[in-house]
Amino acid sequence: MTIANRRSVMVLFSGPQDHLSHRVRIVMAEKGIVHEVESVDISDPQEEFLKLSPYQLLPTIADRDLTLFGSKVIMEYLDERFPHPPLMPVDPVARAQARQMIERIDLDWSKRIEEIEQGGDKVAAQARSSLTESITMLAPLFAQSQFFMSDDFSLVDCSLAPILWRLKSLKITLPLSAKAVTDYAERLFDRDSFMDSLTEEERELDE
Repeated sequence: MTIANRRSVMVLFSGPQDHLSHRVRIVMAEKGIVHEVESVDISDPQEEFLKLSPYQLLPTIADRDLTLFGSKVIMEYLDERFPHPPLMPVDPVARAQARQMIERIDLDWSKRIEEIEQGGDKVAAQARSSLTESITMLAPLFAQSQFFMSDDFSLVDCSLAPILWRLKSLKITLPLSAKAVTDYAERLFDRDSFMDSLTEEERELDE
């Protein structure tokens, strides 16, 4: 018997303040997926996590005999396995655009967060400036629809919300020209699924 199928419900191995884990928790809350959460301290991970995630990547899920790691893979799997409510467009072009945006978020914004959290003072300062500028430049897109370039909540919003929630703790204040972004963020934060997705540690980030 493998570790993955010892439990009768899906298990999410999640970092308590990891924004990539947070996006998966939002998807699970949005879809009402029954699951257990195992909080992982990546500096001292539990043996079960080490056996399931060979690259020690968060988030990781164990769904009976299936183990997946990496937030993008997990989010799309959950959206396909639990299709209601759908979090990706039906149209192939729109789906590709959503995937491309999530890829851009990971290559640009997630990288800056890593530099802020792990780099020295100079690197962190440069990353804050770059992230602020990048978010502000996209402000007109946030003003076009209720959600990001769509009237429907999607995996793109699931990926953006954790980053926007962390801006205060990252010591980033958006300029007035980015008001469309802050308005968008408040709409996301008001969703029950978002509030349900927060760990105790993440709730403290906004204090």
